Amino acid sequence: CVILDVWAACQDATVTQELLKEGFHRDLLVKVELGVLGEDAGGCAVAARTRLPPGIYVDPYELASLQQHNLTKAVLIPDVIDVEAPEYLATDLLLLLYMEPDPRCSRCFKAALPVHGRYHRPAEESEEALIVLKSPEVLVCCCDNHLSAECWKPAEVEAPCSGKTDSPCQWYSVTHKPAYEESILQVPVGLRQHSSLVCVVTLLATVLCSTLILAAVCKHGHFS
Repeated sequence: CVILDVWAACQDATVTQELLKEGFHRDLLVKVELGVLGEDAGGCAVAARTRLPPGIYVDPYELASLQQHNLTKAVLIPDVIDVEAPEYLATDLLLLLYMEPDPRCSRCFKAALPVHGRYHRPAEESEEALIVLKSPEVLVCCCDNHLSAECWKPAEVEAPCSGKTDSPCQWYSVTHKPAYEESILQVPVGLRQHSSLVCVVTLLATVLCSTLILAAVCKHGHFS
């Protein structure tokens, strides 16, 4: 577990959530600065719990690869996700993102994770869809000690403390002050008046590619 500094009284945590890059493929960056934790807050892990709306998702295969290389630690609920589903057929996801200490600040933690926008229905006017991502909840899990009841409240989290083992551990939620109440993700969407043009171009491209493939097979293929 991450070792936290010991303080004498309770203070709110400060949370900053950013969506980096543009378009459908982004990086979710979460930063947490913990306040004063109390004298019994040694040996704890820190995580951010957030609910991802249907318009945004984490690729479980990409996450598994990142975790295999120790580049991030996270738990997805549910862990089976249809990455091809459009926004209007998808459901919410619960993400528990384990934080790492920030070497530039003794009470600061941060974590980053790739997220992806889903395709939306074509719109009438706007060429962008807005996805609202609420500020995450700050959680702390102590393996050896119990946190002060005045500062922390028990939270129901079905995830191990360290992110590596299945050992049970009690998570606690801390009151926090988000830098922003929500983050807005903008993803491109098509316009309904372009539907006919898109269908025609797609059909022509399909016919052309199929013809080229068939011609190459007939020219270079070996048939018995």
